[in-house]
Amino acid sequence: MRHTPHYLMTDPDEVRRLIRNNPWATIVSPSSTGLVASHYPVILDESADGPDITILSHFGRPDDRLHELGRHEILVIVQGPHDYISPSWYAPGELVPTWNHVTAHLYGTPEILDEEENYAALSLLTDHFEQDRPGGRSLAEDEQATRREAKGAVSFRMRVDRFDARAKLSQNKAPEVVDNVIDHVGEHNPGLAEEMRRVR
Repeated sequence: MRHTPHYLMTDPDEVRRLIRNNPWATIVSPSSTGLVASHYPVILDESADGPDITILSHFGRPDDRLHELGRHEILVIVQGPHDYISPSWYAPGELVPTWNHVTAHLYGTPEILDEEENYAALSLLTDHFEQDRPGGRSLAEDEQATRREAKGAVSFRMRVDRFDARAKLSQNKAPEVVDNVIDHVGEHNPGLAEEMRRVR
């Protein structure tokens, strides 16, 4: 990503918040046959000790083999709210549009989980996304059947060795311009408007 100091997001807690609120990620691997990308949900491993960011996810087979999972560093891209910013929302005479976004690139080498850990991770992922749904389901409702299904997935834990994160949210504009952008963006993208309010 472009290196602009006032857009840098360096606080690990802000990156954790981004992951919690935007769990659908793009996972990129530099495999021996070239770059490979897949898309899977990621959640924070809240049980991990220490200050590091640790994520849990899974691959469906045979994606794990395509990515050569566990053999090298991977890139996990988490994309938060984003949108086109029209120069019509700026002062007269400003003509260059831009794109506001909140994005994190997470780097690390995944640890492949064994069969028991795989089932536990898949259960945790399911429970995470089902917990607030009316009539939410659990893999534990039919453990025998869901354990068979779990063999088609490979779960992993990844401690983030480093991250590169940006919150490009019109910080380079005058306060009255930012307010105007927030008003316009908020009409169709309230999540991005809220992120802009947070950094203002």
